Amino acid sequence: MGDYSRFINDKRRSVPAPQAVVRDDGSCVFGTFADEFEDLDLVRAARPTHAPQFMNKLKLTLWEAAEVHFDEGVLLCALTDMGVLRKMMHVFWEKETGRVYSWDTDLSPANTRISENLINGSTAAAKSKDGFIKYVNTFDKGRCSLSGVHIKGRDTVEYDLDLTRISRPSVVSIPFGSNRPLYTEKDFFRVTGCMRLNGRELTVNENTTAVIDDHRGYYPRHAHFDWVTTFGRSGASGEMNYFALNLTANQSTDPERYNENLIWLAGETALLPPVRFTRTPDSGEFAGRSVWTIRDDHDMVDLTFRVQAVQPMIVHALVVKIDYYIVFGELAGYLHDEAGHKYVLDGLMGMGEDKTLLL
Repeated sequence: MGDYSRFINDKRRSVPAPQAVVRDDGSCVFGTFADEFEDLDLVRAARPTHAPQFMNKLKLTLWEAAEVHFDEGVLLCALTDMGVLRKMMHVFWEKETGRVYSWDTDLSPANTRISENLINGSTAAAKSKDGFIKYVNTFDKGRCSLSGVHIKGRDTVEYDLDLTRISRPSVVSIPFGSNRPLYTEKDFFRVTGCMRLNGRELTVNENTTAVIDDHRGYYPRHAHFDWVTTFGRSGASGEMNYFALNLTANQSTDPERYNENLIWLAGETALLPPVRFTRTPDSGEFAGRSVWTIRDDHDMVDLTFRVQAVQPMIVHALVVKIDYYIVFGELAGYLHDEAGHKYVLDGLMGMGEDKTLLL
């Protein structure tokens, strides 16, 4: 086995999180952290964009989402506040049929709440005539509860889930500019509880897992990110264990030092370097088949993602343009961790996002 540790920058090693992600002088903290920030108030950041300081709240994107893997398929449930646009959305990919169910509701400011942090039971919630979504975040105790209902025509999704952390958290603050942060925490969880799709109860067992993605930041006016994940129980490590993956390429000004790429294993994580995504064809031209490749420069990541379903979420409004594609399919290829252990991902479920913003 080779030694790949030289390809991981020291800045990727986690350190204890300070109390606040923004210092008293308005400068932002950047790096990789071992635990949660108590104070995630990014509105206090000093001139993170070219807009006047008083416009920070309108420029800030806030998002909490969960991806839950059942035997029957994968559920995405998300709540976002982009200052000028707020949404509650659910997407479910049914493995057996390949069908994608989608629910998407615009929200009013009065009915949208983003949690102040991810600890001590802080709550993110939204409600509308179509349903509700609620996160109760106790990440300081390694837990989260998630519940919701969303109705669209004849289709209804409803769930009440309890999540317990499997591994170490991924907490990073990434510079998109000199004082322009993207904070994100992603966690890998076991899942108990219940979910129903159109009244049919889905299986919840020892294989049911989830990843929660909380991120808050100031995206550039023109922005793009790619993301792919898998999570569940697999034999990728040579025996059947909990396993999850997070790979992202975004606007980090220094991706060698500031990225969020890693493998989750039971009780531990393995860091990965920056990666590049290519797609054939582009997501907007999907016609039943697409292939993504995700690779790095050091043979630590060499994956093919065969996309089987794409759910577009397109918003072209007066002040915002979003081309957002949520994709599902199957992974093939391998990863190497720093010690040279090889993880073969052939046949694992894959989920990804291809998102372009004009704000």
